[in-house]
Amino acid sequence: MTPAIKQAEKAGIAFSTHSYTHDPKAESYGEEAAEKLGLPMERVFKTLMVKLDGKQLAVAVVPVNCKLDLKAIASALKGKKAEMATPAEAERATGYVVGGISPLGQKKRLPLVLDDSAQTQETIYVSAGRRGLEIELSGADLVRLGAGQWGAIAR
Repeated sequence: MTPAIKQAEKAGIAFSTHSYTHDPKAESYGEEAAEKLGLPMERVFKTLMVKLDGKQLAVAVVPVNCKLDLKAIASALKGKKAEMATPAEAERATGYVVGGISPLGQKKRLPLVLDDSAQTQETIYVSAGRRGLEIELSGADLVRLGAGQWGAIAR
């Protein structure tokens, strides 16, 4: 059981987990999850770590078939500039490995923004804390559990 699943259980929200065999040669972890689970890309979200104004780490959650708009997330979090965090920074701050970073159960509570498009889905899928394991939950529950906010951050 991962910290993400423990957090969801402790909160008492409705969720389910879905596993698949991860292929180490897969080019995109999120797209691999969508394909292996037979899901439309717009229901599977990737967790990206950004650095705001060169110091503060934050969590961006966008559909796997979209790119993160760095200007939009900086604006949503009242920063001037955002850049992608390095894999080492992301792993150190979250306690997860790249490709398995969940927006839930991270070592430190970081600012979180979930793309507005999740509001059009009854449930979404995000990493449950390891490669090959997804957690399905409502976007509203993810925002609540992550003490996050909604934002138009995908393009």
